[in-house]
Amino acid sequence: MKKITFLALFLLISLTSFSQESAKAKALLDEVAKKIEGYKNIYIEFNHSLDNKEAKVHQETRGSLTLKGNLYNLNYMGTEQIFDGKKIYLIIHEDEEVIIQNPSKKNNETLTPSKIFSFYKNGYTFKMDALKTVKGVKIQYVKLTPIESQSEIKSVLVGVDANTKHIYDIIETGENGTTTTLNIRSFKTNQPISENLFIFDRAKYINQKKYTISEPK
Repeated sequence: MKKITFLALFLLISLTSFSQESAKAKALLDEVAKKIEGYKNIYIEFNHSLDNKEAKVHQETRGSLTLKGNLYNLNYMGTEQIFDGKKIYLIIHEDEEVIIQNPSKKNNETLTPSKIFSFYKNGYTFKMDALKTVKGVKIQYVKLTPIESQSEIKSVLVGVDANTKHIYDIIETGENGTTTTLNIRSFKTNQPISENLFIFDRAKYINQKKYTISEPK
């Protein structure tokens, strides 16, 4: 009887501790998201890498992203991607092609530019992870684990600058062993930007540049 009582007490303490850690982790990410929401706009320069040791794959690319609310302009791997709040415009300059798409609402786990600071809010459990010092800066990591058992994502680590409460990096590990890392090199807020960044000028690409435009019917 004593053993059963002790086991029940141990489990209760463990569950309480886990719940507190989960709440602490979510509170930190909520603090980051709230701070982001207070900015008029955000400009980010980043490194994006993909690694799979088993397949001997390593790719690394730089990019930039301008955000205003849920609107964005992304430059990455020689393409420009614009979201005007209704449609996504993928402009492939090398091929002189524009692909217009409707935003997908099916997968809450997908890390899109609009959700880079809020994707954690749906579909994950939370846990405080390591506190590391990177180049003299303390980075607190939060580990996210998908709730969906069939998810292709094994875990996501979100590194938060303990001082500024800005995201330092996001490390996603897939079930297939592939790790993708988004490292923020430069983070600027409330910049003087043109609203044209979030507008697709169809005439510009049809009349002047002769781009092929594909769009959903």
